[in-house]
Amino acid sequence: MTSTEIDSTTTPENRAARLVTDHFEPKNWIIAVTLLVGWHVDGPSGVGWGLLGALFAAVLPVAFIKLGIRRGTWADRHLGVRQQRLLVMVFIICSVATGTLLMRLLGAPAAMVALIAAMVTTLVILMAVTTLWKISVHTAVSSGSIAILALEYGPWMLAAYPLTALIGWSRIALRDHTPAQVVMGSVLGAVVAAATYELLR
Repeated sequence: MTSTEIDSTTTPENRAARLVTDHFEPKNWIIAVTLLVGWHVDGPSGVGWGLLGALFAAVLPVAFIKLGIRRGTWADRHLGVRQQRLLVMVFIICSVATGTLLMRLLGAPAAMVALIAAMVTTLVILMAVTTLWKISVHTAVSSGSIAILALEYGPWMLAAYPLTALIGWSRIALRDHTPAQVVMGSVLGAVVAAATYELLR
């Protein structure tokens, strides 16, 4: 357990913030959005495509992070150290780009390819920003996921945005990000993901 994780359990507020951060981390959003979009696009077959996309966008990146933690390469699973976050982002971008190409070659529905491409685009921009500033990936991914779900299912999905606000609070409470970093993550994630998805689907 890292010092950050130890400190996060000292007060009820920080314990709650840690629970929110851990349960609503990016991989969980990615798995949820790929399956939900897949179902809406092509029923059970779409869920299959969603599982393939999630493999490259969530499962392999998480396995890479866990391996790095075991080897002592990364400090924690949320990659609080900006330099470590950049290295992991390179791997994730390569993994998601591979998944996008594979899905296209295998004939996945255009919307599913667009979804994974939106993830790649968002990651590239987040990485560019992260070289200068520790923008919140948690809020970017949650906000982008909700925006895409709203495009696919309808505006009523925007009612889920309080979850992004809750995640933002947790990142600030744990002192992993400033208010500006969580707000900008939310805005950038929604704009880039939604624009890419709408353009390519």
